[in-house]
Amino acid sequence: MQLRQHNISKLPERIFDALVIGGGINGASAAAALSGKGAKVALIDRGDFAGSTSMHSSNLIWGGIKYMESGDFKLVRKLCKSRNHLIKSYPSTVQEIRFLTTINKGFRHHPLYPWAGTWLYWLMGSAFTRMPNFLRPAGIKAREPIIDTRNALGGFEYSDAYLYDNDARFVFSFVRGALDFGGVAANYVESLGSRREGDVWVTSVKDRIDGCAFEIRSRVLINAAGPWVDQHNRLSGQRTDHHHVFSKGIHLIVPRLTENKRVLAFFADDGRLFFVIPMGPRTCIGTTDTRVDKPEVEVTEEDIRFVLDNINKRLELRNPLGEGDIIATRCGVRPLAVKPNGGNDRDFLNLSRKHAIDTDDENGHLSIFGGKLTDCLNVGEEVVEEVARLGIEIPKPDFRWYGEPDASARETFMHQARLMELDAMTSAEAMEPLSVRLWRRYGTQALELLEDIRQDPRQAEVLIEGTEYLRGELKLARRREMVTKLEDFLRRRSKISLVVSRASLRDSPGLKEACDILFGEKAEQRLAEYWSVEAGEIEADSA
Repeated sequence: MQLRQHNISKLPERIFDALVIGGGINGASAAAALSGKGAKVALIDRGDFAGSTSMHSSNLIWGGIKYMESGDFKLVRKLCKSRNHLIKSYPSTVQEIRFLTTINKGFRHHPLYPWAGTWLYWLMGSAFTRMPNFLRPAGIKAREPIIDTRNALGGFEYSDAYLYDNDARFVFSFVRGALDFGGVAANYVESLGSRREGDVWVTSVKDRIDGCAFEIRSRVLINAAGPWVDQHNRLSGQRTDHHHVFSKGIHLIVPRLTENKRVLAFFADDGRLFFVIPMGPRTCIGTTDTRVDKPEVEVTEEDIRFVLDNINKRLELRNPLGEGDIIATRCGVRPLAVKPNGGNDRDFLNLSRKHAIDTDDENGHLSIFGGKLTDCLNVGEEVVEEVARLGIEIPKPDFRWYGEPDASARETFMHQARLMELDAMTSAEAMEPLSVRLWRRYGTQALELLEDIRQDPRQAEVLIEGTEYLRGELKLARRREMVTKLEDFLRRRSKISLVVSRASLRDSPGLKEACDILFGEKAEQRLAEYWSVEAGEIEADSA
C-alpha cells in the first residue's frame, strides 16, 4: 500500500506528457514503452491492473491460425512475427508449445486441408517453431490417450506459444517496467472524465479506496480502457472512427486431465475452436464465443454446459467432467474493433483481435481499440510513434523497453542460487526448480529474495498449502507489486485462486499470515472483504 500511496501523491503534482487510462495489456504496454523511452507518464486503472479482459485470456501467445481460413494473411504474418519476438524476448515466460488438433467426421474440411494450412502458417511464421505433423487416428491416440478417436478422420500437430505463468502476471510486468523507468502508476483510481483546457488535458479522478477526488494534468490523453473505451470517449467528448463490439468467452479450470504438456484443440459442434490447455496442476478448458451487448458478463449454466458437453464428447475420461469438477471459472469479453458498418451478425465470428489506434491530432487524444497479448509490443511502439507525432519529446527513441534481463544477469542469479543450494528447498509439489520459477517471475528482483532467504531460511517456505508461493514472495509483493486487495494477489499477481479450490483456500492456515504480510493492520479487513465479494459472486451466479 505504501507504493500506491506514494504514487497517488505524485499524480496531481505535475503535468505529465501522457496519462494512460486503463491498465490492461494495451495500457500497460503503452505506459512501459513511453516511460522507457523517456516520456513522463502516468497510468491509472479504476480497478486492479489487468482486472478485466487481460486476466480472462486463454494464456496463449499465438499467430492467429484461425484467421487463415478468412484469408487475413497480412494479420497472420504480423502476429506470427510478434509471437516469435515475444518468445525471443521473454524465453522464461513465453514458451513454444505443441497444439494437437483432431478432425472428426462431418467437419467442413478433410484433415489434409487444415494440415496444409499449418504448413503455410509455419512458413508465414518464418519457420521459427517446430514443423507441423500430420497424424492418423492411431497417431493421435498414441500421443494423447485421453482423446476419443473413434470418430476421428485424422489430425495434426503444430506449434504456437503460451504464457507459463498467467496473463495478468505478464501484464503487470509491463506496469512494473513503467514504474522502474520512472512512470507513475496507481490502481483503483477511476477516471470520471476529461476535458481540454488550452494545451492540457484535465482528468477528474477518484481514489476508489479512500474516496478522495483530485485532478491529473497531461499534454496527451491515451484511452486504453479496454471494453470501456467507448464509454470513456463519451465522457471526454471524443468521436472516433472505430468502436467496440463484444464477444464473451469463458474457461473452466478442472483437475489436470493429462500429464502431457500440450494444447489439445478441437472444433466444437458449432464449428468454433476450443482448447484443453495445461495450467500447472490444473487444466483450462474453453472458450465460448458469444456476442454480448456490454462488457459486464458472467458465467451462465448454458456456458458451462456448452464447454462440458463438447469436451466430454471428445475425450475418453474415466468419469465425464461435471460441474463438481470445476475448481474455478474465467469469464470476460473480447473487445473487437470495428468501424460503423462492421461487426454485424453475419461476419461476427470472423472478426479478428487486431488493434486500431484512433488519434485526435487537434486535441492530443489516442483511443486504443481491440488488441491481444500477442500484439502488445507493437501497440507500445505504435503509441510512442503517435505521441511523438503529436509533439511530445521522446528523449530515448531507440531504448529497448521490454524483455527479460540479459543472460549475464540471469547467470549471476543462478550462480548465487547454486551456491546457496536454493533448488534443494523446492517443495515436493512444485512443477519446476525454485531457481527457475523465481527468475521467471521476478528477474533481477529475485536477488532480493535470495538475500531474504539467506538471512532467514523461513522465507523459502511455502506459505499457502497447495501452491508454490513462498513467504518471501509475499514480502516482495508488498514492496513492489501494489497489492491493494487480496484478490489482486490471489488472482492476478499469482494464479492461486484459479488452481486452489475455494474451500481449500478458506481452510488454508497460511492465508491469514499472507494477509498479515501484505496488509499489516488491515489484514482482517482485507480478508473479510475478499470472502464477502466471493460470496456475493457465488450468490449472483446461482440466482
